[in-house]
Amino acid sequence: MGQSASTAAAVSSCRESKNHSNRSKIKSTALISPMLAEESAGCRGIFDGVSDYISDLPDECLACIFQSLGSGDRKRCSLVCRRWLRIEGQSRHRLSLDAQKELRPMIPSLFSRFDAVTKLALKCGRRSESIGDEGLVLISLRCRNLRRLKLRACRELTDTGMAAFAKNCKGLKKLSCGSCTFGAKGMNAVLENCSSLEELSVKRLRGITDVAAAEPIGPGIAALSLKTICLKELYNGVCFGPLIIGAKNLRTLKLFRCSGDWDKLFPIITDRVPGVVEIHLERLQVSDVGLAAISNCLDLEILHLVKTPECTNVGLVSIAERCKLLRKLHIDGWKANRIGDEGLVAIAKSCSNLQELVLIGVNPTKVSLQMLASSCLNLERLALCGSDTVGDAEISCIATKCIALKKLCIKSCPVNDNGLEALVAGCPNLVKVKVKKCRGVTPEGADWLRASRPLLAVNLDTGEPEHQDASASDGGVQDNGVEFPPMAAPVTATNNVASSSSGTGRSTSFKSSYGFIHQIFF
Repeated sequence: MGQSASTAAAVSSCRESKNHSNRSKIKSTALISPMLAEESAGCRGIFDGVSDYISDLPDECLACIFQSLGSGDRKRCSLVCRRWLRIEGQSRHRLSLDAQKELRPMIPSLFSRFDAVTKLALKCGRRSESIGDEGLVLISLRCRNLRRLKLRACRELTDTGMAAFAKNCKGLKKLSCGSCTFGAKGMNAVLENCSSLEELSVKRLRGITDVAAAEPIGPGIAALSLKTICLKELYNGVCFGPLIIGAKNLRTLKLFRCSGDWDKLFPIITDRVPGVVEIHLERLQVSDVGLAAISNCLDLEILHLVKTPECTNVGLVSIAERCKLLRKLHIDGWKANRIGDEGLVAIAKSCSNLQELVLIGVNPTKVSLQMLASSCLNLERLALCGSDTVGDAEISCIATKCIALKKLCIKSCPVNDNGLEALVAGCPNLVKVKVKKCRGVTPEGADWLRASRPLLAVNLDTGEPEHQDASASDGGVQDNGVEFPPMAAPVTATNNVASSSSGTGRSTSFKSSYGFIHQIFF
């Protein structure tokens, strides 16, 4: 914003004059019609006795300044003069549009101004009619350098439109689509034409429903370049099996609430794609058979097991014995008590590189915690949520043994002030502690810990206990872009990215547990 302030100051200095009447005249002219002011003053050289140094900047320098500003400041800068309007449009690479059907007539003028867009988000509300194939094809013809596309609730798009788009934007590297209605043919068209595709995220693709008649998806030429695949809430998620199996260079695989028997697929996947380093599984039909197959990914570094009740200590032991490079392990046991000390002790014995451990609805005891603390000397982040067995003795064990620990989260555990007292002398590298909904911990205990360790950030929330949930977030990092409302309203840019109103109770639950952990870990 410092650049924004200096730019505004430079512009305002051009409007100043030695006498009040001339200054008022110039300012009013610029405010009412900045483009007329440019024509009359030339916007270069001497402006009423004051040098206009900004107008001497090359277009490339001015574009760099604009790129460091927020969306609102960029919009305001574009109103200064025709030159700034042109440069701002040509230097904007990211755009977010409200993709209602009224957008269609505006597409030619929009992309005539913003002709260098490489990242585009098209989002429509649940109760609105989205743009259709014609609008998407028109965009693809004007944005042939598009690298990233995000589609949200564009329900009027069909396989035909996606196929035409894919042929026009073959350089696409990232595609994210959610709540769209095109099906396997449209997805296969993208995979057959976009040879540089690296990231694919698909959520609630409503065109894929019939399990028996579902057309397999992939692999296509994109399979060779794909590094990340994320599938969420797909009725027949296993139809993406050929794509996953064919993605030889796949590094990250995330599967959330995708129906199908994944135990049958994982042995094939891990045999063909052994280089995966990150796997997220949530509410999936997978058991220890699947985990045993995943253990063939010897380079695995990050594993999330969220609400997979068929996964037990047996499967976790398989992972521990072969995936010795594991750095991050998140387990939401869903209070099933099928993963506990046995699996965690195996992790402690074999995965000495472990840096981050999140246990939700899992009941570890001093046995496993002591092993983890003694063997995993690089453990820096630890979260214990909804664990009935984690009390003061377990916290004291952590305080004594976890020398490298920097961040600690405790939620809905039977811990009291005595547990916090153990942290006064323990964990010498600890920088942040967050305690939530632990009835035995009082504000006085937290204050005493703060007073004893002034450099330690202590956060206490004494709310009522609630159901634990480690569901993955519905949302992601939002792009900073410019949003254009439908034709009914003036075309103005805003600071916020358009978003569909698809909130669910699931996302609320996520904020409860995993959001709490994210706040302290990141």
